[in-house]
Amino acid sequence: MKYIGLQAQIRKNNLNSILLLIAFPVLLLGLVWLFFFIIYQTDSNLSLSYNLSSINEDFIYTVPYVSIGVSIWFLIAWFSHSSMIQRATGSKSLERKHNKRVYNLVENLCMSKGLNVPKIFVIEDDSLNAFASGLSDKTFAISLSRGIIDKLDDDELESVIAHELTHIINRDVRLLIVSIIFVGIFSFLSEMAFRTLLYGGRRREKNDKGNAFIVVILVLAIIGLVLSTLFRFALSRKREYLADAGAAELTKNPLALASALRKISNDPYIEAIKREDVAQMFIDHPMPKEKKSIAKFFSGLFATHPPIEERIAILEQL
Repeated sequence: MKYIGLQAQIRKNNLNSILLLIAFPVLLLGLVWLFFFIIYQTDSNLSLSYNLSSINEDFIYTVPYVSIGVSIWFLIAWFSHSSMIQRATGSKSLERKHNKRVYNLVENLCMSKGLNVPKIFVIEDDSLNAFASGLSDKTFAISLSRGIIDKLDDDELESVIAHELTHIINRDVRLLIVSIIFVGIFSFLSEMAFRTLLYGGRRREKNDKGNAFIVVILVLAIIGLVLSTLFRFALSRKREYLADAGAAELTKNPLALASALRKISNDPYIEAIKREDVAQMFIDHPMPKEKKSIAKFFSGLFATHPPIEERIAILEQL
């Protein structure tokens, strides 16, 4: 793989991330407009120009309500994400007196960039993995598995911590929450529409027009779910490449991160992780080896992380 240069890679990944982030609200609003378009086309007695005028009018009228609903969803996710992540991972605060090595590595890196030191958590699992979380200085945190602390040397562990610090510097958790929210909206709409059709009972026979609306909502919600999931995975992959580049710049030792990724790839599985939105946050997807081999078939569009071999190859060319 030809490496295009550290700063060029950072600019490219940032631009791609911005475009993907814009794609989420554009997709949502586009599907709302398409809903009205499909509904109005069912009335063949109306002219196309009248339809378009009515479609745009109803769409503009609906946008504020869609915005309010999304905003409420955002607020719930914003204030609950930290506790949700801790419950999902079983992470606990790492005591300084027993882990001075880890604290020294974190603090030295933070001093070099003028950063506040994030909280440090440990996941009591012998596998090798790590992730960053938090939305502000008060909630920023780095979580390390017990295995990654014990099995990596100082240079390798420093490079992993630098990778996670880059996620914090770049506010990647905020981007992740945005992507999860939009995927969650489409997932919720799909489930609600499906349940309405499934359990409508006799009412379905008496209200064909209402059922047609539900079918349209279901189809559009599924389309939105698939596309927003693809956007989310693509965004996650871009941020991992960017965090690798940031770690290399921060430590001036890209080979240490390449070595760490090799070790991590051999045993990233953390049993406590059951939620895909949490698994996406780790430096490597925490799944068993047998599932990772199956996942290689979907390593393009449907992967939350770029292939670790490609990440290592890029780092070795720095």
